[in-house]
Amino acid sequence: MSATAPAIWSLANPRVKAAVRLRDRRERETTGLTLVDGGRELLRALRQSVEVDHAFVCPSLVIGPDAAAALDALQKSGAPLVEISPAVLTKIAFGDRSDGLVAVIRQPSLALEDLAAVATRLVVVVEAVEKPGNLGAILRTADAVGADAVIAADPRTDVYNPNTIRASLGTIFGMPLAVATAPQALDWLVSSGLTPIAARVEAAETYLETDMGGPIAVVLGSEAEGLTETWQDPRVRSVRIPMLGAADSLNVSVAAAVLLFEARRQRMASGSQE
Repeated sequence: MSATAPAIWSLANPRVKAAVRLRDRRERETTGLTLVDGGRELLRALRQSVEVDHAFVCPSLVIGPDAAAALDALQKSGAPLVEISPAVLTKIAFGDRSDGLVAVIRQPSLALEDLAAVATRLVVVVEAVEKPGNLGAILRTADAVGADAVIAADPRTDVYNPNTIRASLGTIFGMPLAVATAPQALDWLVSSGLTPIAARVEAAETYLETDMGGPIAVVLGSEAEGLTETWQDPRVRSVRIPMLGAADSLNVSVAAAVLLFEARRQRMASGSQE
């Protein structure tokens, strides 16, 4: 590896300290930067032309095809590379599997109006999500079923939290994504010709009885509080997932998987891949 900046061995180095500060949400929101930790995640970011401010590389720990491919892509992109020691990597890395690579990237746009260019027939809305892992898992599922976009309505975590990126396996970079208030999201869905289908414990209709083959948005709320009054609008259709045990609801990411794969099943059964 040929680094484009002097190697760093000290934990007290200012660049190391700046990267560590990106663990804090306020720092990420102030700078517009975040961390991508891991070869697979970084490779997917690079394939979507995400802007890399700089990347830290520990050559002895760049092991495996994804890490090697990500390093090669970084070198070809011309992004500034900084060689670091294993100890420095441990200090910077956000997870327990960094593959020898941690990049500081500029967060892509989250503007709702940017979704206007996306052909949307299957959208996911998650309201008041507070756990980055849940948001990341929902993004993975949205990617798996071929959803067109994800909207985080009034999120309680920052969308580009490094844990969200990790939990999404980097699919966050290939999924059109926006942040909006719940009323803004609802109005956008309706104006875009989508029928919002909200998951509610008390809904009379089950998801298996619902036509999910057309242009729809699957809407999910927080586990603690469910959906807000915004989604009691007459333009919204409510469904429930039948529960036969003591619990009355599923983890929000599991509920998303149940509903989205049913939507995909109905599309495949009708011969439509949209």
